[in-house]
Amino acid sequence: MRTAGLVGGLGPETTVDYYRRIVAAWQAHEPTSAPSIVIDSIDVQKVFRLVAADRNELADYLSTSIDRLARSGADFAAITANMPHLVFDAVNERAPIPLISIVTSCANEAQRRGLRRVALLGTRFTMEATMYPAGLRQLQIETVIPNEAERTFIHEHYVGEMIKGIFRDDVRDRVISIVKGLREREGIDGVILGGTELTLLLPFDEIAGLPALNTTAIHVDAVVLGLRQR
Repeated sequence: MRTAGLVGGLGPETTVDYYRRIVAAWQAHEPTSAPSIVIDSIDVQKVFRLVAADRNELADYLSTSIDRLARSGADFAAITANMPHLVFDAVNERAPIPLISIVTSCANEAQRRGLRRVALLGTRFTMEATMYPAGLRQLQIETVIPNEAERTFIHEHYVGEMIKGIFRDDVRDRVISIVKGLREREGIDGVILGGTELTLLLPFDEIAGLPALNTTAIHVDAVVLGLRQR
């Protein structure tokens, strides 16, 4: 059996969600066994500090985690959050084991669904980065982000609440309203929940009548596929 390595703690609620989803997906096909998983839990607050202040050091920090997973017997690894993928290429270059990208996995799923113009939600760092637009553009898919005030709202509640496991109904309603506005203003045909805590806030197949791409679920599917490879 292959072993999956997860860089976890980004945040803890998401790591639990990944673990449960991987086990459930595995046992849907192999009900008499359980997947082999190694989790290295790192400090999400340090990741937030480094993504703002020193991305080279962030790449070093994530690479150290990948190295620990490799030494623990992982055959491949996944970083269980969108935002750290800002430095995915730098981490992937030095990784001793293959890495499964949440961005690539999501872009492929958007293409599979025939989407052409999608909204991207997440932390400010994720929404304002080039990683999703670049990855989606390769597949002829356009990316739209909320306006400045909307990005500020999502980011502040993400960092101040969601990352701590706090999910409020009024915040959920406001984010849905933001998606509705983007649908009307920008003509989007789907929405990427580009923050794994957002998938806990909005655990829906559709948001404002549009298909929602749950990056946690999509990433988990790719991890389970990696586990099942021989």
